[in-house]
Amino acid sequence: MTYETDAAWAALADRTRRAIVMELAEGERTVGELTDALPISQPAVSQHLKVLKEIGMVSDRAEGTRRRYRLNQHGVAALRDQLDTFWRRTLENLEKQIDQETEQQEER
Repeated sequence: MTYETDAAWAALADRTRRAIVMELAEGERTVGELTDALPISQPAVSQHLKVLKEIGMVSDRAEGTRRRYRLNQHGVAALRDQLDTFWRRTLENLEKQIDQETEQQEER
């Protein structure tokens, strides 16, 4: 399964999906455990998990007759890499701007 970061950002725009991701950040959960923790129905949890699984944010494994869901570390890492790149570039540009302003002040 390939991981699509654009789809992940779009999917995480939904607050229920973010809440599911936050629950899964604490560890593996079944649909029932997620339903108990969130103010939505079991079918709604299942639909959100399906979306998160399709974009590579969540994976699952069989445990008896249940499925246990967990965050896909590759999916999380891809988003983290994008954020790291964004902040690195932002800080580099800020540093350049400060340097330019300092040079201009020194020339006066």
